[in-house]
Amino acid sequence: MSDLRNSVAAAASGMQAQAERLRHVSENIANADTPGYRRKMVSFEAAMNAGQSTGLVETGRVQLDKTALPSVFDPSHPLANENGFYDGSNVDLVIELADAREAQRSYEANLKMFDQSRQMSRGLLDLLRR
Repeated sequence: MSDLRNSVAAAASGMQAQAERLRHVSENIANADTPGYRRKMVSFEAAMNAGQSTGLVETGRVQLDKTALPSVFDPSHPLANENGFYDGSNVDLVIELADAREAQRSYEANLKMFDQSRQMSRGLLDLLRR
């Protein structure tokens, strides 16, 4: 029964991590046209307990993409310098959509693992009742 509980916990931690990743992807897409906005990226790390790996995953610190911000020419923009340029956003919508799809599929895989563990637990309990 402990193994089933561990598999449910692993699936739940994976779903939580992918949900956080999807939240950051959504923020990036929402701010794609915000001047000076840097893309947020999240990493995954193994969860540790007293120096031992628990088999769970958690999100690491949010990091900002360090690629250069593109210079946008628009002399009428309020942030434009004397040459008419301002810093744009380094969010690439194609990359964000690919990240969103990957997070969605990983979330669905963890959800299926969660559901499979739940069904196995139910089957075990049914066997024990007989």
